[in-house]
Amino acid sequence: METVKVNASKAYDVIIGQKTVALLGKKIKDFFGDVKVCIVTDDTVASLHGEKVQGYLNEENLKNKTFVFPHGEKSKSPEVLFELLEFLAENRFSRKDVLVALGGGVTGDLTGLAAAMYMRGMHLIQIPTTLLAMVDSSVGGKTAVNLKAGKNLAGVFNQPELVLCDLQMLLTLPSEYFADGMAEVIKYGVIADKSLFETVKDGDIARNLEKIVARCVSIKRDIVNEDEFDTGKRQLLNFGHTLAHSIEKMSNFEISHGSAVAMGMLIISEIAWKNGFSDERCQDEIIDALLENNLPITCPFKNSELYYAAENDKKSASGRISIIIPEKIGHCKIMNIALAELKELLE
Repeated sequence: METVKVNASKAYDVIIGQKTVALLGKKIKDFFGDVKVCIVTDDTVASLHGEKVQGYLNEENLKNKTFVFPHGEKSKSPEVLFELLEFLAENRFSRKDVLVALGGGVTGDLTGLAAAMYMRGMHLIQIPTTLLAMVDSSVGGKTAVNLKAGKNLAGVFNQPELVLCDLQMLLTLPSEYFADGMAEVIKYGVIADKSLFETVKDGDIARNLEKIVARCVSIKRDIVNEDEFDTGKRQLLNFGHTLAHSIEKMSNFEISHGSAVAMGMLIISEIAWKNGFSDERCQDEIIDALLENNLPITCPFKNSELYYAAENDKKSASGRISIIIPEKIGHCKIMNIALAELKELLE
């Protein structure tokens, strides 16, 4: 078991290992006393883990309710958010009580935003059940729902009080969802750790999984500690993501986040090399890593199509946008360019 300590505007532990979810009831009692707990989860995760997690709360005699919503990106919406807020009000939760996000990135984002909004702030614990959520979305405090105009356009920064990464939960994860998480792991290797990248490229995952998750969380922790509110260095975490959001939106979210990130990283790496922004040809190694981890290396959309979707991305401001360029494996830089220049690069 490994613990990564985050010291952002709120200090908290990310505990990584086997059966860490068994700590939930006791941790809540130790942190908050005899409070009520609302587990927020989707219908798929509820059927796999909901009863077990409730059991850990019942062992500590903690009163609890469960809010279940339909799985999928379409539930990351203002409509489901307000259904959750109404559920909390109807069941007389107070701001001293605890919201537990049990699930992947959709659940974590939705629950984190609700925790910030309900009575201007409830306690929040994240229990990510996907590799992607463990290494990325459960840590760092970004919460949001999607609007019709684009992904993650309505949200706040809201750090949790605790994150429990239970690696046993990954045993129920379909292979394509595990691959989604590996796209984010590859991203961390490219932006900050060549050794991590080589481990992933070589396919040496299973016996190193706890260390891989802990290393990714540590990289994100270091970046978030320095730039919690995403005004500078934290933008490095967006490697591949600006185009990924365009790909997701254009596919009506039929293409998963991890697959879209894989495509986005490769497109940006190719652009960087062709335009002399990179010191080495990163795309060849990235292709090897993506193929080793069952991720796509081609995009169904033309680059020119991606530009028009990227133009409306929330990361663009005053006609400019930041893109993350891999100079070499293990090191990236932020380039702030005009949208017109992005169009030119993509074409």
